[in-house]
Amino acid sequence: MHNKSKRLTPIALVVACLAAPVAWAQDAAVAPPADAPAATAFPTLKDGAKWELALSPFTLHWSNDPTHKNVYLVALSRLQTDGSLWGFAAFTNSFGQPSAYAFYGHIWEGMFNQPKLFVRLTGGILYGYKGEYEHKVPLNHNGWSPAIIPSIGWRFTPNDSAEMAALGTAGLTFIYNRRF
Repeated sequence: MHNKSKRLTPIALVVACLAAPVAWAQDAAVAPPADAPAATAFPTLKDGAKWELALSPFTLHWSNDPTHKNVYLVALSRLQTDGSLWGFAAFTNSFGQPSAYAFYGHIWEGMFNQPKLFVRLTGGILYGYKGEYEHKVPLNHNGWSPAIIPSIGWRFTPNDSAEMAALGTAGLTFIYNRRF
């Protein structure tokens, strides 16, 4: 029973993190009083293209593989006014190997009529899973493999956000983003 509860804890964390923005969106649907001052719109990419720096100090793995190491990531993206984006990430993978991800994708802002909620989807080429860990990512050939990464995030300020990205069947990575 103890082992089963360890597996449920990450699942409960994911459900809670995904449910909170939906609950906030439902709360936001309540109309403000008629005499309330008009709220200013939260800035979006339509206001101009932006650069975005991403840092990730923590990844939650679904399995308790003793060979797993913490993943550290830094990424730089260019976000266009139409929501498209491209970028590059450098990171240490789950086995401590230096790795990289070059990507193209799209960000959808203002999900569920909530201006601070966003969803991002990127696809690209991943490099770094080599040697005995080559089989840890699908379609890997000499350390190169395709990747698709979906994520959901919440913008705290016009320039700062937090995001959770799904890493296939391996786990979740937690990211801080800063726009400039």
